[in-house]
Amino acid sequence: MAHRLDEHYGKSEVPSRRNKFDFVIVGGGTAGSVIANRLSENPEFQVMVIEDGSLVGDDLNIKVPFNVFSLSDTRFDWNFTSTPQSGLNGRTVPYARGHVLGGSSCINAMFYTRGSSDDYDRFAQITGDSGWSWDSLQPYIQKNEKWTAPADQHDTTGQFNPSVHSTTGMTSVSLPGFPQEIDDMVIETTTQLGNEFPFNLDMNSGKPLGLAWLQSTIGNGARSSAAASYLGDEVTQRSNLHIVLGTRATRILPTQEGNGSHTSLRTVELLSSSGETTLITATKEVILSAGTIGTPTILLHSGIGDKIAFESLGMNSVINLPDVGKNLVDHPTMSVSWNTTSTNPFDGLVVNATLKAEQLNVWKDNRTGALTTLGINQVAFLRIPDNSDIFSQFPDPSAGKNSPHIELAIGVRTRNLLAVRNVDSKRLIQAAEGSVQINSSNPLAMPLIDPGLLSSAFDVKALVQSVKSAIRFFGAPAWDDFVLDIAGPIGSATTDEELEAIIRSSVFPSGHIVGTAAMSATDADHGVVDPDLKLKHASGLRIVDASIMPFVIAGHTQAPVYIIAERAADLIKGDWGSPALS
Repeated sequence: MAHRLDEHYGKSEVPSRRNKFDFVIVGGGTAGSVIANRLSENPEFQVMVIEDGSLVGDDLNIKVPFNVFSLSDTRFDWNFTSTPQSGLNGRTVPYARGHVLGGSSCINAMFYTRGSSDDYDRFAQITGDSGWSWDSLQPYIQKNEKWTAPADQHDTTGQFNPSVHSTTGMTSVSLPGFPQEIDDMVIETTTQLGNEFPFNLDMNSGKPLGLAWLQSTIGNGARSSAAASYLGDEVTQRSNLHIVLGTRATRILPTQEGNGSHTSLRTVELLSSSGETTLITATKEVILSAGTIGTPTILLHSGIGDKIAFESLGMNSVINLPDVGKNLVDHPTMSVSWNTTSTNPFDGLVVNATLKAEQLNVWKDNRTGALTTLGINQVAFLRIPDNSDIFSQFPDPSAGKNSPHIELAIGVRTRNLLAVRNVDSKRLIQAAEGSVQINSSNPLAMPLIDPGLLSSAFDVKALVQSVKSAIRFFGAPAWDDFVLDIAGPIGSATTDEELEAIIRSSVFPSGHIVGTAAMSATDADHGVVDPDLKLKHASGLRIVDASIMPFVIAGHTQAPVYIIAERAADLIKGDWGSPALS
C-alpha cells in the first residue's frame, strides 16, 4: 500500500492538479477507511481521503498484538490529555487516539464486542429510525466481519457460536491464539459460581451477559486494522481513490451562502505538513470522520456549535448547534491485581526481555506464540442485581435488561516477584457526561477534553460493585491453590468509602469515547446529526464515526464504529443513486 500512496502524491502534499472530488472524507481512521473503500467501489465516484497521520509501515508495535501498550505517546497517537478531573482528585489522564491511516483501529486493544441488542434498539428508539435497530444492522455486521481461525489453529468447538458470525467480511476476528495458564480455572469458575458468572457461548450474539472467550480483531496472529482490512493494495490501486497523508483538515467552510437553515458545507480547508493551505470541494458530500475528539474540534473551528460560546471567542457563528462537543461519555476503568503461586515464565513476558525476544522471533517466523494475544483470553459482562441498593438511589441507566453494567477482562500480562493477575473492572454505563470544547480560534490548538470521569455518584458506586464482583470471582474454589491475596491497597480496604477513595486515585479512561456529534430524531431540537447522519440545518456534510452515538454502548466501541460506517456507506450510496456493490 505504501508504494501506491507515495507515488501518487510524492511527499503526501495537498494535491495541486485538482481541487474538486465527488466525496471528500476527512479522517482516514476506522470509519473513514470503511467509507473510502465502499464509495470507491463505484468507479464513477472520485473519492478523496484526507489523513493527518502517516502509514503503519512495518511497525511491529502495531502489527504484533501483545505490543499494543507500547503505542501510546508515539507518532501513531494524537497524544491528547484531558482537563483536570474533579472526580479523579484533580488528575489529568491521557487519551490515546490513532494518528495513522486506520486510526484507532491501529492502536486499540483489538477487542471485538458488538454490545447488546438493547443498545442498538435504543439507537433506533432515540432516532426514530428502525434502521439502527439490532435486527436491521445484521447485514452490516456480516459485511464487516471475517471470522478467522486462531493463530494456533486449536479446536474452537464450544468457544463460540458460528451461527452469529460471518466468514465473508473484511476485518479478521478470531479467538485467542495462545493458551493461558488460568484458562481452565476461569472456565471452572463459571460452573462453581454459575449464578453470578454464567458461561456465555458467544458474547457477540446480541446477548453478552456472562463470561465468554474473548474475540479480537486479529487474523493470522496479527492485528487486523481498518487500514489493513479496508485499504489494502487492491483498494488503493483504484484510480478513483485518492489518499493524502500528513495533511490536516482545519475547517469546513460554506460553499455558498444559505438561508441559515440549509447552509451548504462542501469545502474543506487543509493544512499540509509543509504549512501549505488550500481548499478542496466535494461536489456531492464531505464526510467528516475525524473521531469523537477530532470531529467536534473541526466543527467548532468552522463556526458550527454553540453561538454563545463563539461570541466569547470572537468567532462567527455559521450554524447554531449547541450540542456540538457535548454529551461526551467514556467507560471508567481500573485494574485489580492478585498475588499468585504461579511460576509460569510467560507471566513475566512484559519484563523478561530475553523471553520476549524469543517469542518475537517465533511470531516473525510463523505468526504464532505468546505475542499473538493481549494476554487476555476471557471477558465477563455482568449486570448489577436488580435488588441492589444502588437502584434505590439511582435509576438504571442501561439500555435494557440484556445490557451489562460491568466488564471483567481476565488475563495475564505482568507480574512482580509475587506474580500478579490483572482484572480490568470497567463500569460500562456512565451516568456523567463531559465535553470537547475549544478555547482559541486557532485550529491547531489542542481542544479541551473533559470526559467527566467519576463526576457522577452512580459511577463511583457502580465501580465499587465492579471491584466486589472481581473479588468474588477470584474467591471461587477453582482458585484455592493459585490465588494468594489481593495486591495493592484494595486488599486492605474494609469499607465502601475506602474503596471509593482508592477508585478515585486509580481510575483511567477506556478510550471508548462517543457522543460529541450525537444523532437524534429528524425533528428533535437537540443533537447534531439526523438519523441519516447528515448535519442538522445544513447540506453537503455528513458525520460518520463514534461521535454520532447518542450514548456509549455496553461494550468496546470498535465493532459498533465498523457497523455504523458500513450502514452509512449504503445511506450515502443510496442518496447518490449507487447500489451497494459489496
